[in-house]
Amino acid sequence: MTKPSPDPISPGAACPCGSGRRYAECCGRWHAGPLHLAAPTAEALMRSRYSAFVLGLNDYLLATWHPDGRPRGLEPNEPGLRWLGLEVRRCVQQDDSHATVEFVARSKLAGRAQRLHETSRFVREDGRWYYLDGEIVE
Repeated sequence: MTKPSPDPISPGAACPCGSGRRYAECCGRWHAGPLHLAAPTAEALMRSRYSAFVLGLNDYLLATWHPDGRPRGLEPNEPGLRWLGLEVRRCVQQDDSHATVEFVARSKLAGRAQRLHETSRFVREDGRWYYLDGEIVE
């Protein structure tokens, strides 16, 4: 995995995931950390993936996507896309290796508000959580 460019966001800035913590103490440590340093829970991974979408860290998104569903690549964010916030609604850990996270991510593009409501499935393999897939909630 390629590391993101230095300081995609100030380490002292509020984390984009909405946790209320500084980026360096929240998602930033997962984004910049070595491969053995991984988000400890499915929720932490989900939040770090949202922040990676906000910051355009496609290498991180691909590295945290389970190989069974991982795309070959990701397009950069649309020009003018603004991520507005993340609300984690529910986290359920079924067992040591499976969890779901329901969330709503809000964005705005070309003056139009968008809302993604998804229940994502996560799997833990070799001590690392991976995004497996998600189901859109209508």
